[in-house]
Amino acid sequence: MATVRIPGPLRTLSQGEAAVQVEAGDLRGAIEQLESRFPGFRERVLDPSGNLRQFVNVYLNDEDVRFGGGLDVKLEPKDEVSIIPAVAGGRPLH
Repeated sequence: MATVRIPGPLRTLSQGEAAVQVEAGDLRGAIEQLESRFPGFRERVLDPSGNLRQFVNVYLNDEDVRFGGGLDVKLEPKDEVSIIPAVAGGRPLH
């Protein structure tokens, strides 16, 4: 089983769980499993077209999936998926 690391802002959906085990052949399947367990998860990670939202970064074993197979990247047992929402804002340092 692969492990999906859930970021703080999405833990309200995962009932507070920081890591969830999934058994899926690819990242898309993992997101669908998370959606079935935690309704609303998919819409927070994917846009209406079914692509990763612009400000959500997903890593498979520390590699950005956008530069590797995207949602079709294959998952192997013991893989680790990290979902990291982009952070913006603040003010410049002077």
